[in-house]
Amino acid sequence: MTTAYLNRIATAVPEHDVHDAFVVFAEKMLVEPRLRSVFRRMAGRADIARRYSFLDPQKGSLNDANEFYRLGNFPSTARRMELFEKSAPVLMRKAVDNLALNEKERSGITHVLVTCCTGLYAPGLDFEIVDHLGLSAGVERTMVGFMGCYAAINALKLARHIVRSDPKAGVLMLNLELCTLHFQETQELEQVLSFLVFADGAAASLITAHEQGFALDSFKALMVPGTRELITWKIRDLGFDMLLSGQVPGELGRALHESELMAERDGIDLWAVHPGGRSILDAVEMGLELPADTLAASREVLSCFGNMSSATVMFVLQQIMQQALPGQHGCAMAFGPGLTAETMRFHAV
Repeated sequence: MTTAYLNRIATAVPEHDVHDAFVVFAEKMLVEPRLRSVFRRMAGRADIARRYSFLDPQKGSLNDANEFYRLGNFPSTARRMELFEKSAPVLMRKAVDNLALNEKERSGITHVLVTCCTGLYAPGLDFEIVDHLGLSAGVERTMVGFMGCYAAINALKLARHIVRSDPKAGVLMLNLELCTLHFQETQELEQVLSFLVFADGAAASLITAHEQGFALDSFKALMVPGTRELITWKIRDLGFDMLLSGQVPGELGRALHESELMAERDGIDLWAVHPGGRSILDAVEMGLELPADTLAASREVLSCFGNMSSATVMFVLQQIMQQALPGQHGCAMAFGPGLTAETMRFHAV
């Protein structure tokens, strides 16, 4: 059976660092002094230094965050989608250009996969990629939509199926999210804290049968019973409404401790864990009883970029790919609605 390889990864973020501006804005939004105090304390413990957005926190920009988010008059879903349609292709082009495909690689692309849960329109980003790269009109296109933070793992799983069924296939995968489009005006502290970690970002990757990068060995999903309502993501009149329960880290850590990974973890050299937040990484580390520095790449991505939903685990894999040694075995995992952990086993070549 043909082996599929994740040959390389390129990443991109918008130019505006909005983390500090968001913390100030969100704190002012909370009316009750006690909630403000708790939010301020939790923001200080988030282990996030920077998060990027296509929205400019400074006045005078075309996409002025101060005009977009006005207390008492937050934007409609239509307005948010208008900005997605305008801004997502810009970030897509940045990520795809950073992948620096040569002519042979570009002409060998037979499939385009796109993951996104923060915006949609048609003809969409899949068509934008075909046009930007001048790909054949016969390229097969697939959108993996609304699966949340674990969508990239599912897309890699699909890419592996494609390459194994057609060894000549070349798969271009784009994971793009504009999470900062969906901040909600609310006095619910748990909801405000969930948006404390989210940011915009994109990753572009090439998957082929060419022996380079990471071999995609196997995939497995872990669904945690009785946790269906802990992460939800629903389209409403004022954007996409997220619920990220504070129970998620505890349930996730318990499920991982009881999973097959506990018995297999000593044979894993590289851990690419989706940094959904500091508490998520702590829960994975404790649940699997991993050494303190095992998730260093994930913690660095969280600090430098925040949680960019489906793109985030690819940022972690990119860092690990730059340091991995041939023969090392790894496990990538990302988490999302369900509550589900999608896992991928791989090895470096």
